[in-house]
Amino acid sequence: MVERDVAAPIGAEQLLRELGIELPSPPTPLGAYVEAVRSGDLVFLSGMLPVVDGKPKFVGRVGGELNLEEGRRAAAIACLNGLSVARAFLGSLDRVSAVAKLGVYIATDGDFREHAKVADGASELLQNIFGTEKLSPRIVLGVASLPLGVPIEVELVVEVRNL
Repeated sequence: MVERDVAAPIGAEQLLRELGIELPSPPTPLGAYVEAVRSGDLVFLSGMLPVVDGKPKFVGRVGGELNLEEGRRAAAIACLNGLSVARAFLGSLDRVSAVAKLGVYIATDGDFREHAKVADGASELLQNIFGTEKLSPRIVLGVASLPLGVPIEVELVVEVRNL
């Protein structure tokens, strides 16, 4: 986690630059849906996959074809795609006042038991960008399969403020 002076709050956009993180272009929807919708102070994002340039970065199940570290990286990539969609929708991640919900769905081989460690790939990224004070509860589920054969799908809901 990046060390910060609590007296001088830093916005998410500046933290991304300090961390050397460049968000990808928002992914294209795979079907008949929108990637983000606002309801009141909440923005609900569609499930995000670990795709890079429109193609799955990882394919397979965690605990089967993929190991725990690959699952963590897939979770981080999916989360970055979600942040990219949020930025495009909001204009700036500095408008995010809190992460209201994080859901991480993990395709596993059925015997895998370290779901929480895989989900930390997304949670730790959000913590580094928004800080622990803006983190949310999360749900982590093991599933049989996900779209495109990817190992991870990340769901985000963020609370927003007007700048």
